Amino acid sequence: MPILRIAQAQINPTVGDISANLAMIYEHARSAKAAGAHLVTFPELAVTGYPPEDLLIKPRFLADSRAAVRELAKSCTGINMVVGFADADPERGLCYNAAAVISQGEVKAVYRKKELPNYGVFDEMRYFSPGTDCLLLDLDGVRLMVTICEDVWVEGDDCEICALRQKAQVVLNISASPFHAGKLDVRKQIVARFARDTGSYVFYNNMVGGQDELIFDGGSLAVSPQGETLACAPRFEPYLQVVDLELPPAVDLPDLDDAPGVNSVRLPLPCPEPLKPKAPYCATEMSYLAETYEALVLGTRDYMGKNGFKRAVLGLSGGIDSALTACIAVDALGRENVTGVTMPSQFTSGETRGDAELLAANLGIQIITVPVAHIYHIYLDELREAFGPGPAGVEHENLQARIRGNILMALSNRFGWLVLTTGNKSETAVGYCTLYGDMAGGFAVIKDVPKTLVYELSAFVNQKARRERIPVSTIERAPSAELRPDQKDSDSLPPYEVLDPILEAYVENDLVLDEIVALGHDSATVREIIRLVDINEYKRRQAPPGIKITPKAFGRDRRLPITNHYRPGFGPKP
Repeated sequence: MPILRIAQAQINPTVGDISANLAMIYEHARSAKAAGAHLVTFPELAVTGYPPEDLLIKPRFLADSRAAVRELAKSCTGINMVVGFADADPERGLCYNAAAVISQGEVKAVYRKKELPNYGVFDEMRYFSPGTDCLLLDLDGVRLMVTICEDVWVEGDDCEICALRQKAQVVLNISASPFHAGKLDVRKQIVARFARDTGSYVFYNNMVGGQDELIFDGGSLAVSPQGETLACAPRFEPYLQVVDLELPPAVDLPDLDDAPGVNSVRLPLPCPEPLKPKAPYCATEMSYLAETYEALVLGTRDYMGKNGFKRAVLGLSGGIDSALTACIAVDALGRENVTGVTMPSQFTSGETRGDAELLAANLGIQIITVPVAHIYHIYLDELREAFGPGPAGVEHENLQARIRGNILMALSNRFGWLVLTTGNKSETAVGYCTLYGDMAGGFAVIKDVPKTLVYELSAFVNQKARRERIPVSTIERAPSAELRPDQKDSDSLPPYEVLDPILEAYVENDLVLDEIVALGHDSATVREIIRLVDINEYKRRQAPPGIKITPKAFGRDRRLPITNHYRPGFGPKP
């Protein structure tokens, strides 16, 4: 055949909303057909959304997934399709991460994912059984192979061996690969290696959209047998990528009839007439800061929208964390759907209060002022006898934070707004945050953003807008919780440029005390930071979900016991 036209539908499904996901698949299948595509692929578990988690334990959910694929086959004709769904063997009680091959109104074949990831955010072995056979398609003499995500990530696995032995010319890979900053480069390397090692074109179709803490950033790829990127879809948005291949006639293809562990199916060519070649498209590469910011915006928009919230509310302290969170919220939801609340106390400086008001004006959002000093003193009066004599301690600071949390939650209850918390990863790591105070809310937008990155992203926001969205004074002022006179973060923590590399080494790279000290960090400082991270696991367990943007986020990625006495390198307990 002179031209093989393959479409990759980079869609944004919602977990559990099978009917809406089907409608999305129908729409993109029709668009692919109108574009003259011979075949269109959809992401991993496109029918059910990814990851469905314990929905996969429900027999009815699996039955609905399978029924949806049958309905899809009846309704979509005139184009070949590869669609991800949850398959099951009810008699054996097994569940599979699968791809349906649809053609001529029928499900022609089903491929079941062989390599099941069980690390990081993945938990597929809890739900799925591995497939046993590879699947090859014959499309007018072109040999294609169907794979799912991890199948092309494991070097030397069954899928790679099969593609090489059976001389697959094109490998279709449907995926749901979660984002972290820099992940696209990793995918390109993985896909390019598989393409070179098998001598095949690889069409990697990734999902897009937010699902709880996870972000899927799209960036679907078409890669040549030499490992060169032929096409790359845009990031963080749905897209139908259409790519033409001019393939030489296949020669000396092994006979599939006698190949053990290999299933095969012949598909018709829906558009036999010659097609005008379509130039491939490669989206502009994004910087580290740009992709991180877009992930935060998409994650906020989808969490709000998919969970039925239209408007968000957050506390505006005049500090940099709430300023960045407000910018993200405005870009995700529109300024008319964001309300800021300033809650000054006797410790609030005129500068921070002024910056909160300036930020709201710069962003064009509503701002509400609810002073907390009077409420705080009523609490102290009522607690005076219970507290007894002695100087004020951290309980006075946390009380102010909890009053503010109560105010935000009251507004949420009154108007149905979702409270966005504003704590960053550095604070969350060491417990520099208040349970039921600044941690109170429904979604933690910058929960996985280290403080040093908060500063970089804030500068990026202003640079991108070519104006001062975040007041420069907010960026330049020394950070402070303003819960006692003249308080600074540096009173309790090392400078963030010292703290964040230690946290990265301990939290993300899993290094221990002596290994981190060997990197050039002060031993006493490292010891104290490790202690703070470990003793504050209980706080993080009670934090709202937040967007994953680093390779290892608290929650889905890093799961340590609350009761934990493991301290390598600390020496024996006294």
